[in-house]
Amino acid sequence: MGRTVVVLGGGISGLAASYHLSRAPCPPKVVLVEGSERLGGWIRSVRGPNGAIFELGPRGIRPAGALGARTLLLVSELGLDSEVLPVRGDHPAAQNRFLYVGGALHALPTGLRGLLRPSPPFSKPLFWAGLRELTKPRGKEPDETVHSFAQRRLGPEVASLAMDSLCRGVFAGNSRELSIRSCFPSLFQAEQTHRSVLLGLLLGAGRTPQPDSALIRQALAERWSQWSLRGGLEMLPQALETHLTSRGVSVLRGQPVCGLSLQAEGRWKVSLRDSSLEADHVISAIPASVLSELLPAEAAPLARALSAITAVSVAVVNLQYQGAHLPVQGFGHLVPSSEDPGVLGIVYDSVAFPEQDGSPPGLRVTVMLGGSWLQTLEASGCVLSQELFQQRAQEAAATQLGLKELPSHCLVHLHKNCIPQYTLGHWQKLGKLGKQLG
Repeated sequence: MGRTVVVLGGGISGLAASYHLSRAPCPPKVVLVEGSERLGGWIRSVRGPNGAIFELGPRGIRPAGALGARTLLLVSELGLDSEVLPVRGDHPAAQNRFLYVGGALHALPTGLRGLLRPSPPFSKPLFWAGLRELTKPRGKEPDETVHSFAQRRLGPEVASLAMDSLCRGVFAGNSRELSIRSCFPSLFQAEQTHRSVLLGLLLGAGRTPQPDSALIRQALAERWSQWSLRGGLEMLPQALETHLTSRGVSVLRGQPVCGLSLQAEGRWKVSLRDSSLEADHVISAIPASVLSELLPAEAAPLARALSAITAVSVAVVNLQYQGAHLPVQGFGHLVPSSEDPGVLGIVYDSVAFPEQDGSPPGLRVTVMLGGSWLQTLEASGCVLSQELFQQRAQEAAATQLGLKELPSHCLVHLHKNCIPQYTLGHWQKLGKLGKQLG
């Protein structure tokens, strides 16, 4: 009999794992188990009354590097090339990003000229921060927080404004708690290998082999900064599901896993609500904290290590305005914690993907809420209502972008515990996990 692999979780990670298993030279029997009634996980696209596309989760994918190239190859293999909406390198959404500091939007400097000139909110040209970085000695600690790393190498302004905002935009987290080694491994390795982050990024770590396709070559030639799909990113998990079922993969929806146990013969028993499965291998694509509660008693050390990996929640508020205009053109802006503890940033969706604006077209923006403000609300037991998030988002859009009229359409979605927090020393946790799994 052939091997059986059970994949836990029908988000994009579980779907991708099942996809590659099904395309192996000698594919095993694959069973994908999803606790909810839908696949796609955090990726969810909703069509508004005027045909506009609203992303309740991720809204674009970066094509950079080997991982980006493999994702584009996947898109081609699924037959989605004609649905791709690219953001080319000469587009405002690729060239312009902003910080909201001191009640105003400030363009992040780009190019040599931008680095040599004073660029508010920074008090000095960023050239001096770069010069400082080139002269700093290599760090001696095995890990440090993102804030400590940035302050040591680039100075306090870059740490408290740029890196603080970046950590909030990417991880909805605190730069004074997140690990540089785990959250930004390329920066950590650049310093370790070349003593300087700038030198390391300039020289690189050698070219990683990557696949080739017409779409990949087009993305390189046009210097895409990101891409989406015409009907929203949820087209990707939908196409993956269709492909998986055509290759004989069993997809079980609405089947939450209740427990895992290792049988005497070395096979796994996967207990579901009304039945069970047996597997030679189990691949987990569910949150660490959820997996920790499913493991058998003999895996208690592993369960404790997994439960120590915390996660934070993010509220995504999609707003559409009729007849409105943005004060600037770009991808969006980030907000440092010193400016607003609750608003992580605002994405200007209509700038990057005007094709999704509907008819008649309306200006779409997405306000991301999280950080210490949301953590405090959760800890206090406050009712996290849609009205609360909508009001907070509309106030941010009015204050930060001048969008003072009421939106014609609004969607609010709270993603509970959606982004894991790789805090200081996370790499040591991974080492322990590896030993326990081994």
